[in-house]
This record gives sequence, structure tokens and C-alpha cells, in this order.
Amino acid sequence: MIRFGIFSVVDHYPAELPRTSAQFYGELLEQVEAAEALGFDSFWIAEHHFHEYGGIPSPPVWLAAAAQRTSRIRLGAAVVVLPFRNPLQVAEEYAMVDILSNGRLNLGTGSGYLTHEFDGFGVSPEDKRERFDEALDIVLEAWKGERFSYDGRYHTIRAVALNVRPLQRPRPPIWIAVLRNEAAAHVGKKGFPVMMIPYATTEHIAELAASVTAFRDSFVEAGGDPADATVPFGLHTYVADSFARATAEAKGAMDRYVRTRLYARQRPYELLVQKNLIAFGSPEDVVRIARLYERAGLTDFLAITNFGGLEHTKVLRSMELMARCVLPAFHC
Repeated sequence: MIRFGIFSVVDHYPAELPRTSAQFYGELLEQVEAAEALGFDSFWIAEHHFHEYGGIPSPPVWLAAAAQRTSRIRLGAAVVVLPFRNPLQVAEEYAMVDILSNGRLNLGTGSGYLTHEFDGFGVSPEDKRERFDEALDIVLEAWKGERFSYDGRYHTIRAVALNVRPLQRPRPPIWIAVLRNEAAAHVGKKGFPVMMIPYATTEHIAELAASVTAFRDSFVEAGGDPADATVPFGLHTYVADSFARATAEAKGAMDRYVRTRLYARQRPYELLVQKNLIAFGSPEDVVRIARLYERAGLTDFLAITNFGGLEHTKVLRSMELMARCVLPAFHC
């Protein structure tokens, strides 16, 4: 059965919209409270640096605030970019989020893809996979709570033990994000579940289904439990009483997001609708699209409801309609 969460890239437009970062963070906190009250399973935010494409450079800070405003909903980073950070600090900061949330952390991880971020941190993109692998190994080892040492190409650790450890045992769940469909099977071989953004990776849901099948086969062959082979996916979503109303209210925000986005292909709204790479329309329209992804083997529909500077009131109204008229179709 497919689950439903909320995801925000936290794309910010200070040159176009009269909204400060403080206002935006506050709106997101209201949205995570609403998501919990409405019955969504999870709420995720992205990490981005040095550009308005994403307005949260340090997800654990915001997640800690969200943890104090909620009590049930799972809180996720999608994703923490491991090559940019000291992995011991990653382990410490997200252990604190897990503690402050009483064991509700979901950790999405990735190796990064934006050139300006690598330039800003002085990290070579050519090294990112090796840096990612080392950092993930260190986070996993640190979370065991025991003293350990590590000798790698990028990190050397001598007899260190964290003074904080996540509440979840043996550790919080971890996903690895991919921006290429063919990378999903490689993640499966590592024994981790995968996260996807179909909008950025996919031309047809059929090819996405093939990638999910390849991932799941690799995951099980690596010794993973099939029940753990989850595939969360982010999908821009706007629910109204009709497709015409959804288009009238939210197409402008979607167009702004497409115009300003910093990766992959820029495709017009009409094509995204035609290919089911966004979920705009009536509850029936969104149920139909969610069923397509469910049949393709994806497991967690992360609705990107806050995008392109869409007004806070519209975001909340879309979330409420989705909770009232879409989620029940999958929970019977």
C-alpha cells in the first residue's frame, strides 16, 4: 500500500516575491503541523546552498524546530549531501534530530549534483562518489555508539565515540537518492532503499517501473528484506476541485519553478501533465496518477505541494483536499 508524505525543495524567490526566509521557514512549520493533523506519514525538506533554488542549507536546524511542533509525523532530509560535510558532524546533528523528535528521523542521502555547490565548498565533483561512500560508512559506524577509528582517502578518524546516539535501533532508516534511473540498481546492490524524482529522471513511467524492478532485484540479491525495498518519490502536486481550477491556481507557480530550476530538462507544463510527471487536478486526477506510480512499484508518494512561490493558503488548501479526498482511496 502506497504511503503519502509532503516534500519541499524550499525553493525561494527573494528577487520576485515579497517573502523573507524567516516567513518561509514559518510557513513550512505551519505546513508540517498541518501535514501531521491531516494524516500524512512524513514531511521532508531538501538541503541546498548558495542559491535561491533551495532556501535551507542546514536541514537539521529546521527539522529540530519541526520536531518541537509535532509528535507523530516522521521528519526527513531529502537529502543530506554527504560530500559537503564532515561525516562526524552529520552523525551528531541528525542523532540530535532523532532524539528531539523521539525517534522520527528519516535520512535521505545523496552525493550532490549542482556545480555551484561543489565550487562553493571547494569539492571536486569527480570525487563525489568516493567521498559519499566514505562519509556514509563513517555515519553508520558512528551511530553504533562505540569508539572507532577509520582510515580513508578523505577522512582519518582516531578512536572517536559520539556523545549522542539516535534513539532508533539499530539506526534511523537511510535512503540514497538518484537522479538517473539506471543508478537505482547500483543503490540496491549496496543494500539501501532508493529515492527518486521522476520529473528529473523520467520520460515514461514504464521506464521508471523497469528501474524500480532492477533496484528491487539487486536489493534482495544483496540480502535485503523485500519489505524494506521502499522507493519514495517526489511529485509536484496541486489538488483542486477540477483540473481547470488547479491549472488556473497553480500553473504560474509551476512555470516559475521550471524556469528557475538548476538541473535536468526544462519541459512545459502541458508536457509534464501529459506524461504524468506532475499531479495537478481534481482528487480523482491525483488518485489516478498515484495509482500509476503504485503499479510501477514506488511506495511513498511525497507530494511537493510548496513550489514556485505558491501562496501559503493555496498550499494548505491543496494539502487538505488531498488528505480528505485522495488518501482515503489508498487506506481502505
